[in-house]
Amino acid sequence: MHHFITQKHIKEVNVYCHKIKSKSIINISHTLFSGQTFLWDIHHDMQPYYLSIIKSVPVIIKKISEYEFEIISTEKQIGGVPLSDFIQNYFTLDIDIKRAFPENFSQLYPKLWQLLMPYFSLRIIRQDPYETMISFMCAQGIGMQLIRRQVAMLRQTYGEKRSVSLHGKEIILHHFPSPERLAAADPTLLSRCTNNNRVRASNIILAAQGVAEGVIDLDALGNPALPLSELRNILSQNGGIGYKIADCIALFGLGRFDAFPIDTHVKQYLAEWFNSSTALRPLSPVNYLALDREARTVLNPELAGYAGHLLFHCWRREIKELRTF
Repeated sequence: MHHFITQKHIKEVNVYCHKIKSKSIINISHTLFSGQTFLWDIHHDMQPYYLSIIKSVPVIIKKISEYEFEIISTEKQIGGVPLSDFIQNYFTLDIDIKRAFPENFSQLYPKLWQLLMPYFSLRIIRQDPYETMISFMCAQGIGMQLIRRQVAMLRQTYGEKRSVSLHGKEIILHHFPSPERLAAADPTLLSRCTNNNRVRASNIILAAQGVAEGVIDLDALGNPALPLSELRNILSQNGGIGYKIADCIALFGLGRFDAFPIDTHVKQYLAEWFNSSTALRPLSPVNYLALDREARTVLNPELAGYAGHLLFHCWRREIKELRTF
């Protein structure tokens, strides 16, 4: 039996549980802690429970098996979509991950293919584009643990508090702050959530103002017919958003699985695994776009970003031996 108690309703409320089955193995931990989102928390109670708030709805996930997990929520729907349908779409269970790689990839790169195979259990998730934009604007140039702490501080400082009870234990969650809330923030106070970078804080305030006023129209930018280069250029017109963050917003927030974010780790694996001489050069805008083009000759262009994130996580864990995400 699962039940929630919330601050807003100081009484037990109805809880809806759905078991979600995947046709292939799904690793919830790798999915939620691979650098694509910083909005999930873990609560250990005999086994790990993963908690977040999605579209104002508290959500808890519990692993059942390699192919199945349970979703627990106070609502039957998220964003007007039945809970089970929303979560299946959220975890991109409609995507055949192996399609992200050309059919001959395993023959061309047999050792890499073997190394990569366990990571086909990682799914890219379809996130809110505004939350993705602000999260990655907080995340520039710092490690994942610090990013997670910074984004948590952002939610705790500016987001509405939500208290839920799981198995009788109170757990505090926070909504992601609305565009209007961040648009009115003081840059000095906000800089506590951006590694004390006031310029970054000011850019986040401007971006939030743009979303609140409709100047940054994320719905329009989500149009799949919009060329990726145009989408990247539009996003990059905003202070604090370069090509890499624009591609992260596109990939993780706008469902553009063709977007291929490039950072230091991606440069390294492009050089090591795919013999890219371009990857040995500084990551200037010109070289960024050159690497982007190169990646599309190796990966399925339509799912280059999906493949790229699997390679990114594999590189960090298997080659760099990193264990903190």
